[in-house]
Amino acid sequence: MKRKIFKSLTYPETEVVILAGGQARRMNGINKLLQKFDDQIQLIKIHQQLKSCAVKIWVNSHRDHSIYEQIIPSIHFFSDDEAGFYGPLMGMKSAWSHVQLDYVLFVPCDVTYIPKKVISRLHQAIQRHPLCEVAVVEINGKALYPFCLLKRSSLPTMLKHLEQNQRSLKGCFAEMHMQIAHFKNRALFFHSINSFDELQQYQQLNFL
Repeated sequence: MKRKIFKSLTYPETEVVILAGGQARRMNGINKLLQKFDDQIQLIKIHQQLKSCAVKIWVNSHRDHSIYEQIIPSIHFFSDDEAGFYGPLMGMKSAWSHVQLDYVLFVPCDVTYIPKKVISRLHQAIQRHPLCEVAVVEINGKALYPFCLLKRSSLPTMLKHLEQNQRSLKGCFAEMHMQIAHFKNRALFFHSINSFDELQQYQQLNFL
């Protein structure tokens, strides 16, 4: 497999999937990927920060595909394999029917901060354990389970959990010899935006 060279660090080629298949119930069902949390639409912000170190960027979403394509013509997208809202584990499982590579970085659509070198650091974390199939981003001591690097070999474990109606990422990842990539950002108050109140507070803090 080809490997990506990133500032003297080498890691396998990786695709990115932005997870945007949720209901956003606490935000009246809006598509958070198309919102501006700060000065850019989330789709543009995430794409710009990761496009140089990923082979292909996808959006996992059940709606607004034509809008994504209008904003970023090179974007790719897919819906969950099963209709309904089954959480990020279903989006991750569905990705393996579309991506071609063996490594995927999954990014929540409502993430506020993407650390530099996140892909290379997650690959380093996976390499710590010979049986590891997932590495998770941890920022300021908080593990962000949907923000993770997964290997294709993780699919059977995902299928087992979904068949048993167990949709917890933490529980699923515990069977994959999960490793952690630690990051710090002292200015970070919100890892993601889950309500209009959080959005208002986040924007106020950004303008201080």
